[in-house]
Amino acid sequence: VQLQASGGGLVQPGDSLRLSCAASERAFSSDYMGWFRQAPGKDRAFVAAIRWRGSPTYYADSVRGRFTIGKDNTKNALYLQMNSLKPEDTAVYYCAADPATYDYYKPDYNYWGQGTQVTVSS
Repeated sequence: VQLQASGGGLVQPGDSLRLSCAASERAFSSDYMGWFRQAPGKDRAFVAAIRWRGSPTYYADSVRGRFTIGKDNTKNALYLQMNSLKPEDTAVYYCAADPATYDYYKPDYNYWGQGTQVTVSS
């Protein structure tokens, strides 16, 4: 099972970024896929999750209305569109698949990508 995240970078507050996660067939068919992030000195935190059909979607309160999670079934790809970025969004972002429990918001997934750095700074 493979997950490969990409799309991170250095942006200014208010800018947008689109993260991508290329997934193996097994990972992409997981009941849930999600994005988490980890800032320096902090625990890995839930950002967003999506069911395998593409809905419903779930978001952390801190990103709801600014971030959108999506899937492209033709490409086995998971996306995270991030708009109106804030300095507090700075973190390493990880894509994940196949949670060990039904608690999709917990970082207890069986498969993880390598992470991509997002830095929001003026």
